[in-house]
Amino acid sequence: MKRRLLEVWQQLRTSFSVEESPPNIAVDAGKAVLAAAQTVKKQGASVEALKYLLRNSSSLLDVLCSPLTQVLGAGLPFLPMGIALVKFSRAITKQDPTLEDCVFIVSQAAYLESAKEILSIYPSVNWDDNANIQKAVTKQLQKLNEIELDYQTASNAIACFHESELAKAFNQVLLVRLLLAKIPKTNANLLTKRVAWNTHRYMIQAWLELGDAIKNVIKPSLLDWQKEQQQIKSIDEYLKTHIATKPLEHIFNEPFSFKDIYVPLKAKPIDKTTEPLDLETWAKTILLKQEQLEQVMFIQGKSGSGKSVFCRMFADWVRKHLYPTWIPILIRLGDIDSIESRLEKTLETEIKLGYIQVDNNWLTNKNIRFLFILDGLDELHFEARANLNLESFIKQVAKFQQQCKYGEMGHRVLITSKSMSLKGIHQLPSNLERMEIVEMDGQLQQKWFSKWEAVQINPRNATLGQFLQSEECPSQVQKLAQEPLLLYLLAAMYRDGKLVIDRLEQATHQTAKTIIYQEALEWLLAQPYESNSNNLKSELTKYKPEDFKRLLIEAAVCVVQSRDNALISMLEARLEEDETAKALIKKAKGKLGKEPLKTAWANFYITSGDKEDNIEFFHQSFSEFLFAERLKSRLKVWTQEYLEEGRKQLITSEAQMNWQIYDLLGFGGLTPEIVEYLMGLLTEIPDFPWEQSFKRLENFYHHWCQGKFIDSAEETLPQKKLRQLHKFGIRELSQRQVDIYAGLNVMILLLELHRYAQNRDDLKKQITFYPSGQPKGLFSIADQLLLSINYSDGLQLRNFTSIVGQFLSHANLSDAYLRGVVLSHANLSQADFSRANLSYANLSDANLSDANLSRTNLSDANLSRANLSDANLSDANLSRAGFGGANLSDANLSRAYLSHLDLSGADLSGANLSMADLNGANLSHANLENIFWDEYTNWENTQGLYITINMPAALKQQLGLI
Repeated sequence: MKRRLLEVWQQLRTSFSVEESPPNIAVDAGKAVLAAAQTVKKQGASVEALKYLLRNSSSLLDVLCSPLTQVLGAGLPFLPMGIALVKFSRAITKQDPTLEDCVFIVSQAAYLESAKEILSIYPSVNWDDNANIQKAVTKQLQKLNEIELDYQTASNAIACFHESELAKAFNQVLLVRLLLAKIPKTNANLLTKRVAWNTHRYMIQAWLELGDAIKNVIKPSLLDWQKEQQQIKSIDEYLKTHIATKPLEHIFNEPFSFKDIYVPLKAKPIDKTTEPLDLETWAKTILLKQEQLEQVMFIQGKSGSGKSVFCRMFADWVRKHLYPTWIPILIRLGDIDSIESRLEKTLETEIKLGYIQVDNNWLTNKNIRFLFILDGLDELHFEARANLNLESFIKQVAKFQQQCKYGEMGHRVLITSKSMSLKGIHQLPSNLERMEIVEMDGQLQQKWFSKWEAVQINPRNATLGQFLQSEECPSQVQKLAQEPLLLYLLAAMYRDGKLVIDRLEQATHQTAKTIIYQEALEWLLAQPYESNSNNLKSELTKYKPEDFKRLLIEAAVCVVQSRDNALISMLEARLEEDETAKALIKKAKGKLGKEPLKTAWANFYITSGDKEDNIEFFHQSFSEFLFAERLKSRLKVWTQEYLEEGRKQLITSEAQMNWQIYDLLGFGGLTPEIVEYLMGLLTEIPDFPWEQSFKRLENFYHHWCQGKFIDSAEETLPQKKLRQLHKFGIRELSQRQVDIYAGLNVMILLLELHRYAQNRDDLKKQITFYPSGQPKGLFSIADQLLLSINYSDGLQLRNFTSIVGQFLSHANLSDAYLRGVVLSHANLSQADFSRANLSYANLSDANLSDANLSRTNLSDANLSRANLSDANLSDANLSRAGFGGANLSDANLSRAYLSHLDLSGADLSGANLSMADLNGANLSHANLENIFWDEYTNWENTQGLYITINMPAALKQQLGLI
């Protein structure tokens, strides 16, 4: 049976023997609720106070006619007043209230408590800046009184208040009130939603406090309500300890926090020509668009571009301004120990909310909606599952988000990743809303400098902004200052007078970043040690900077090999023969406990992490740079010689070097950042023995390709390294994986040395790397690379491309036998494939720009969507090759055999088609702008000429099309 809300209020008056005040002595309804609440606050609930309330008002929401400053600031007990109404009514009538009565009274009281909590977050807002508030709100309240309530609508309000009819009606009242206070409509709508979502917690509190008074009225047991209340408390505690604290954490060892110098970054949509957008504004807009709920919010950028800082700042913004409509959950993907077959299971394991582990329906609870912020896709440990890689994990995320749109869940996922990590992915899901963080422009830098100078003790020493604008500043520094992490390092060193301008003026683009990290490391090591513990200070300051440097570099090796955090015991084991470094660790942790140890590491951008006996670097860039330092020192040692009996001998024997390669490189794929730092470090070394280093690595590579290091009856080097890793908790790798990583990483180093040498006249003849092996005769087959690829991909599909694919530009693969090879998405720009056999190869989406494919066998190869701009395909065999949608702009196709090829949709603008055979080729929708052709170009039987794009008028005339 349906009853109007006014009728329920009138029934309460009857229960309390109260008559409505006569019109001529009526009290303002809003003031009546306010006065009754103040009485209850001071004297406790009483029948008289409730009678006064019932006599002079039509609902508890009448209080919204009063000035909100009085409502919010007085801490009035609306929920206790609602509870008292139910209890006193039951006591007076000697009957249990109906479900409708309970919900009507409690929902109003809970809604007011929620409004009081949410609106109090914004004390600076003038909520009462309108003289017409009372009249307009009273009119809306009259409409509210006509709302009908029955058992079903009351039950709906209990189960999920924010979706109920009551919530919609209450929100209309509050919305009118907020709009009259000149709150922008978008903000007002958002506030009312938050209030409605937040009402649920106070309704639960009311049911628990009513207890026996409602046990025969409401179906869920008190135990169920207690569990749900515990869930809410668990979420509150998580937000307080894991989210609210993130912006307040100090930057490295500075006295200020991330919040103090953070400025919102800009980003641009991938594959769109729009101007860069404010990243926070974009994220807020997408999050609030329910119609785009199937879209994964995907943010990518370079290392040090500010992705992680954005995540912590945005998570806290959501906590402050959107909770509980959205509950931010921040997860560092590098911290995940176990990756399950479904994202839901992985989240269930990792989220630090106890109730999730015992509630199978935690994702389908309509009163809880999460924003999962997954930071650092590139840091995931995919080896934890043999059948899972980067591509499959992204597909997990995409599928989960689609289920949120079309299933019972309504959650959101925001994920970040390094841009380079996506290069080897075959096909990204279509529901990724991708944004790329762009470099800081002058406006953002100026905002950053303003914040930076505000937190300095002596602002006059912090004016890096002026220096960057001056003619004295090298262009390399100006460029690097557009990256947030490097901007901080530059500013901090400039402040402390440690920025060595002379070195940077001579730097190339390749070496400038490396020099900054070198200077930053020296700056850190030279800083006076600061600690609250005088004992710790006196124990550690007697050591030299180089002692700490050795410790840091070896710590970086441990952290990189462990994927972001490592056991201190692993560090101790690696320093077994370095007594000084071992003593440093012992002094730092010995009798001083964990907290001083954290302080000890903090000066060097290391933290002891969340787990006992663990270390990790504050930022991945530092560990990668220091790892490159270790690799540089190894490369130097491997080529150093000494005199023995009148002849020169290498300091490091071949056996020693082989083990050191496995020890250093048998853990996973080298990142582009490590390789970039390494080459920058090597080029800074005067007279570095490039040729000798190349020959030693090349010798290892050929032996590895022959299986020398793994095919042995004795303990193998891969097995020895694997046991070492397992000892320190790195158990996701197998012996073959260790072997593959060591070999492919050496290949990467050889490719880099080759690329560097080809730009130096004094080295190009001495250093030429043939990944497939150098052809030895007319009938020899250079298949060394193909065998290595098959070996790598035997463990996991596209394994080779994901590890080495981004390092293959400029590779010398002439005469290589690569039949059927999979190199999709690889960077093969400027590679030499002349005379190579690439028949049946999968080169889809590969970057082949400027590649030499002359006389290459590409028959039956898949080149769809490949970038072949400026490529040389002269005399290539392209029979039955698939070119659908390929970029062939400016490609040299002279004398190319293109007969019967599918070139539909291909971009042939600027391509050289002189003497090319296009007999029977399909050119429908192909772009022929500015192509070159001659009298020997064969256009016979070419299909789709009528629907090509930008065909030159002269060619149209020649072919009789006009």
